[in-house]
Amino acid sequence: MKKFFFWCALFLSIAGCLRKEDAQNSRTLRIALSQDISSLDPVSSYDNISGSIVYNVYESLFEYHYLIRPYELRPLLAETMPTIENGGRRYIIKIKNNIRYHDHPAFRGQARFVKAEDFVTEFKRLAFAPLNSSGWWILDGSIVGANDFKKTVGNDFNKFKSTPIKGVSAPDDTTLIIDLIEPKSQFIYKLSMSFTSPIPLEVIEYEKNKLDSIEVGTGPFKIEKANLKKEIVLTKNQNYRESFYPTEGDRYANNRGLLKEAGEKVPFIDKIDYKIIIESTERFERFLKNDFDMLQLPQEFYAEVFDDLGNLKENIKSRDIRLQTYPTQTYWWLSFNMKDPLLGKNLNLRKAIAHALDINQYVTETNSSTGQVANSILPPGIMGYNPATTLPYKYNLAIAKEYLAKAGYPNGKNLPAITFDTRSSATRASRKQAEMIQSQLAMIGIKININFNNFSQFLEKSRQGNLQFFQDGWTLDYPDAENVYQLLLSSNHAPGPNSSFYNNKDFDKMYEQISRLPEGAQRLKLLTKMEEQVNQDLPWVMQYYAREFILYYDHVKNYRPSDLIWNYPKYLRIAR
Repeated sequence: MKKFFFWCALFLSIAGCLRKEDAQNSRTLRIALSQDISSLDPVSSYDNISGSIVYNVYESLFEYHYLIRPYELRPLLAETMPTIENGGRRYIIKIKNNIRYHDHPAFRGQARFVKAEDFVTEFKRLAFAPLNSSGWWILDGSIVGANDFKKTVGNDFNKFKSTPIKGVSAPDDTTLIIDLIEPKSQFIYKLSMSFTSPIPLEVIEYEKNKLDSIEVGTGPFKIEKANLKKEIVLTKNQNYRESFYPTEGDRYANNRGLLKEAGEKVPFIDKIDYKIIIESTERFERFLKNDFDMLQLPQEFYAEVFDDLGNLKENIKSRDIRLQTYPTQTYWWLSFNMKDPLLGKNLNLRKAIAHALDINQYVTETNSSTGQVANSILPPGIMGYNPATTLPYKYNLAIAKEYLAKAGYPNGKNLPAITFDTRSSATRASRKQAEMIQSQLAMIGIKININFNNFSQFLEKSRQGNLQFFQDGWTLDYPDAENVYQLLLSSNHAPGPNSSFYNNKDFDKMYEQISRLPEGAQRLKLLTKMEEQVNQDLPWVMQYYAREFILYYDHVKNYRPSDLIWNYPKYLRIAR
């Protein structure tokens, strides 16, 4: 009898452990990332891969509503939407009470709560020269005293601490005031970006202002494990405040049943396990083995997933795999370094390259015809984009050769080889794309040397201005043409987002005008004129607007894809 009770107790113990493990697995989201993490520091993180981590551990003043389109901002760390005074120049923002940071040794075992001054500190970090922030453009020429602060402080951390930015202040712990030099109609969107996430000064001092591989945010998840080249594990923030799943949505949300969780506290999951798998074949095969819950489908596997009608093949559907397809706010072009003494100084050479590139073939063969060939430097869905717009170049080898001769290099004679840098070296797609550009330009006598980089190497070269000819792309930070045109603003030269080093004073002046104008006919006319100027100078050769194909298992609930909402995991439920 005792033996019977022993085995019974042992069985129940094992069963309990199994149930516990199963329950834990059912609350873990497993995601494969295609590149290394460049940085976890909000002042530096400005790529989609790093953003997928940063936006889940750090929080900004505002966020986009998860279930409403067109996109709608709502408070996140802010208590309410801002009060705007002084003709649109002053933003007064109330901060929520009792927002606790993740634990950090700098807090000496005490709970640390967000103060308005922490936002001031982060704005100062954006302007601090040694950090070489990718987000400096948010302040540059826009916020009162920001440029003076940057010049005065230089590399001196003691001056950093003691010197104020005149236009960013915290009169008390729950009030943040931002004063703009001129009204900026789209400025509020920038306050939804992780660049402006609050960080306590004592953490900065403790970490010597180096936050690339650590974090101390307020988000629904915190970092348990961080290997920026291998794996990032986030766990649920047990001290996360009361935050709830949306109670309203648009027609899409209603039709998809995305309001079932309305009013329930988030996050629903306990852990996010990000594995960095650079090789696309490995990512795809492991997803099919159910090692990951979601996958951004690599282009080279479209034929294995879709039938001739574009539907999921039966062998894929039978695995309980679902598909979300959506037009994105991401698009691609080929960029010239306008500082380069060869390409940047020779417009006819750039025109020759533009006319020699068969973008239709490129999209068909490297993108399985899923991308939409670009007709504008602006993407569809934002003010300024016109579907009737045409680019001033098209595939024509005869015209390309004429421009090459005008450039001083008939049939490529005496033209030095041009270096094309890739964004990745580990995928078949990136190699095929580079080799196609190489072969197309060879047809008019232009020699291309391909330099294969991993993504971290590419970003570093971009920030240092060490690229000559390269593919560039953008995912909108906010749904407005201003966010595109800031990529071409001379004050945003790398390490800012202007990696092409385009420089045109007339364009800069028009940018300042559109940033102050409300939506309307006058602004639209100016947006069109700016595009014409860029096309005339030709720093970019446009390629295509992307569509995303996200595969995920049926046990992932509440998923709604978006290019602008990176903190979506807090809304997901795993029901294995």
